[in-house]
Amino acid sequence: MEPLAYISAAICALSMMASAWGVTKLWTTMIETVGRNPQVKKDVDLYGWAGFAAIEAIALYALVIALVILTGK
Repeated sequence: MEPLAYISAAICALSMMASAWGVTKLWTTMIETVGRNPQVKKDVDLYGWAGFAAIEAIALYALVIALVILTGK
């Protein structure tokens, strides 16, 4: 059973990696958008932080699931 737990935790780590890529893409797009049109900074910040929170929540859920799997409970 233990090898399957490690494989399952690795799959959770893949979803955390995807979340990290999503955060990178979000911030890059925000910087490009504000660089092209500085007047929209207020609107972009609001939606950017909301998107960041949603993406980070996915990564944290995956981390919790991986830790539960590894502890065996």
